[in-house]
Amino acid sequence: MLLKIKRVPTVVSNYQKDETVEEGGCGRNCLSKCCIDGATLPLYTCKNLNKSIGEKSEAPVKFLESLVLGEWEDRFQRGLFRYDVTACETKVIPGKYGFIAQLNEGRHLKKRPSEFRVDKVLQPFDGNKFNFTKVGQEELLFQFEASSDDSRIQSFPCIPLEADSPSVVAINVSPIEYGHVLLIPRVLDCLPQRIDHKSLLLALQMATEAANPYFRLGYNSLGAFATINHLHFQAYYLTMQFPIEKASSLKITSTNDGVKISKLLNYPVRGLLFEGGNSIKDLSDTVSDASVCLQNNNIPFNILISDSGRQIFLLPQCYAEKQALGEICSKLLDTQVNPAVWEMSGHMVLKRKEDYEEASEEKAWRLLAEVSLSEERFKEVNTMIFEAIGLSSHEVAEEEEEEQSSMNNGFIRVHCPSVKDEEACI
Repeated sequence: MLLKIKRVPTVVSNYQKDETVEEGGCGRNCLSKCCIDGATLPLYTCKNLNKSIGEKSEAPVKFLESLVLGEWEDRFQRGLFRYDVTACETKVIPGKYGFIAQLNEGRHLKKRPSEFRVDKVLQPFDGNKFNFTKVGQEELLFQFEASSDDSRIQSFPCIPLEADSPSVVAINVSPIEYGHVLLIPRVLDCLPQRIDHKSLLLALQMATEAANPYFRLGYNSLGAFATINHLHFQAYYLTMQFPIEKASSLKITSTNDGVKISKLLNYPVRGLLFEGGNSIKDLSDTVSDASVCLQNNNIPFNILISDSGRQIFLLPQCYAEKQALGEICSKLLDTQVNPAVWEMSGHMVLKRKEDYEEASEEKAWRLLAEVSLSEERFKEVNTMIFEAIGLSSHEVAEEEEEEQSSMNNGFIRVHCPSVKDEEACI
């Protein structure tokens, strides 16, 4: 049975339309063959970091202030955004978890609901539908890549776009927060929305290079509220901790490369937390292996890259499937909240004033509980993941039992958030 839902798609580009768009793009300075000849864009190359996540690196101030915030502000002054996100009301919902609510009425106005297939995580790229080769070049900020060696950070003002398939950073014209951007790996290769090892490593390198715990990157798979089937990550600044970052976690196991895998405790969404590793690549490869496993088994999921790349949350979900099957209550559907990575992390983007004014921890919990897999299904999915990353399910079960025993004896090992109030923030 084909499962579909109707939802208002988020407009991420000013050239995005309700239906499929025509081929080409002449006259709008896009990234297609008709317009890209001679086009240039600044290039930022970060160090090709192959070190432990815990090691500190020099803070790349120019990257933060010039290439993200400075360029984003320039596009804001040029009127490229659909609304002023700085005017959106935001509050912390009272309660233990401190869910964050934002009233963002501009994200869904003047758009008709579209049908989205939610029962197939892996779908082929369709060049006839909107994709990032159809954005205007004015929406691009810069090219981003890791250097071929461990050389110093470099920035070049004008590098041709058509030389290779560059990874680019672009604005999201429907921002959730200040500095909301899209990282689009190898944009001209027209990769579908699916995780691969090279692309996730690039996203992790961006988080590490930013060196700011309030700059996070997120990923939504198809079936988990990605609406554009062209590989991309999202990122923005929010100068407070996400509730998921404050949640405790219980260690399940560790890989041979030193990556610690834990499960979230007492949080409405069941998920895994990956930390550590002998190098950044070890952490990235482990999460990539787990993500590819979920994709291949048709399990929708979301990823949050947190704490300057030190932590990665992997969150399988089933909300869209339940919605398509008619298992979500009408009150939740009426809010038009699409629980993607930011909502699952505790940043609730609300589209109706009444929902914002009546927001409570109980309501946020109720929504996210519908997103989460059941305990039984979560265990089944974890077994698939551990086998995919080369861990014996028997050994994992023994380690988890040992950790659980320690917890029961009063020696719980929990994830302690590392974002401190006194840290410098935007």
